[in-house]
Amino acid sequence: MTTSTEITHISHPQHPLKLKNHQKPYTCDGCKEQGFGSRYRCELCNYDLHTDCAFAHSTTSHEFFKSCTFKFLSQRPRKCSNSQCKKCMRYCDACGKPIQGFVYHCKSKGWDLHPCCRNLANELEIDGVQFRLCWKVSSKCIWCKQRNPVGTVNGIRGWSYVSKCEKNYRFHVYCATEMVNQVWKNGGNKGSDERLSIETVKLPLPVSLNRSGGSGGNSFMRIVKVFLKTLAGILLGDPTITLTSIFVELACKD
Repeated sequence: MTTSTEITHISHPQHPLKLKNHQKPYTCDGCKEQGFGSRYRCELCNYDLHTDCAFAHSTTSHEFFKSCTFKFLSQRPRKCSNSQCKKCMRYCDACGKPIQGFVYHCKSKGWDLHPCCRNLANELEIDGVQFRLCWKVSSKCIWCKQRNPVGTVNGIRGWSYVSKCEKNYRFHVYCATEMVNQVWKNGGNKGSDERLSIETVKLPLPVSLNRSGGSGGNSFMRIVKVFLKTLAGILLGDPTITLTSIFVELACKD
């Protein structure tokens, strides 16, 4: 996809949106999910879009749902006019989080995907280890130690990245988003430009990840840190960021 420096978008017809790379967090006004770094922005209206939301396709598909066609919607489908109706709530079948804005929806099967989740890579290579995006897996996530993500709605197992090596690393996509949420909650002080002050950030890793013992433990932690940086960057709408890597590095220091 060719990146334009300025676009017009149907969700914000008043002004053009310009490609910006402010190194601070924002909430995407399309999908309502968090973002960081590059975005399409209207300074006059304080309006931001993830790149994936700015260039959403009218229809799309995904290899996990071979018989489905997903249609792009600017808001989640609902059965009544009450935007707060709990019965009309919908959840992303990739990460398990609520759908609050832009969504890819399959009407025939009822599947829903956030635009950033739809565009998750099918394969990633982290520190020489190959990871494959999977829908149904039986092993436990090494972050939360559960098969199903804790906190997601019943019936949505969510997607995971599973390694092809004998160690069988597995990460829920949901857990990566929760790790990002922890970064914001523990973000410490902000300067006058609203950038996070990384010196005050604390992101404790789960006890199960604080493995010690020689080069094997160091290799494990390196893979965990680089993987979380990569996946969080994609989910935040900017695969090039190093924010999460810095946070995890700080949390791992004695």
